[in-house]
Amino acid sequence: MIEGVTVGELRPGYELWRPNREKAGSVTTKFVIALLMLATAVLAAVITIGGWSLLKGGGGMGLACAIYALLYAFFAFLVIRWSRGILPVAAALSMILAIFCAVGANSWFAREKAGFDEAALSSSLIGTLVVLLGLLQIVLIAAALYGFSQEWHVEEERPIGSGEDYGAGAAPSDGAPQPA
Repeated sequence: MIEGVTVGELRPGYELWRPNREKAGSVTTKFVIALLMLATAVLAAVITIGGWSLLKGGGGMGLACAIYALLYAFFAFLVIRWSRGILPVAAALSMILAIFCAVGANSWFAREKAGFDEAALSSSLIGTLVVLLGLLQIVLIAAALYGFSQEWHVEEERPIGSGEDYGAGAAPSDGAPQPA
C-alpha cells in the first residue's frame, strides 16, 4: 500500500490501464468467443422453436432450452464488455450442453420413421443442428479457456496522458525512429 492511498484508489495524476486488452490477440479472442456464444444462442433458439412441440417434458423443457439460449446471448454481451469471469462459467455450461447434444442427437434422427409426429422443422434437420451445436460447444470451451488465460483483468497505473508512450508503434524515449 502506498502511503495515503487505500486499496482500489488511484493516486492523483494516474489513470488505470489494462495492457492485455490492447493486444491484437486478446481483441481477436474476445471477438471469436462472443461470436461463438451468439452462434450458440441462435442455434439453441432455432432448435427450441423448431422442435418445441416434440421436446420431451413439454413446455418445461422448451423453457429450459429458451433460458439456455438467452444465457448465451447475455454471456456474449458480458464478453464484449471484457468480463473474464464469465468464461469459465460459459465453458462449464458448454460442457453440459455438449453432453446433452451428444445424448439427444440420435433421438432426433430416429424420428424419421413412419408414425412419428413432425415438428415445425424436420427431425433430421433438428438432429443435424443438435450435432452442430455439440461441436460448437467443444470449440467454445477451447476458446473460452484460451481467453481466460490471456489475463484480461490485469490493471496497471500510469501517469495520465502517457498512453502514447506504451504499446506497439510508440516512439522510443529518445525520439529516434523505430526500425522497420
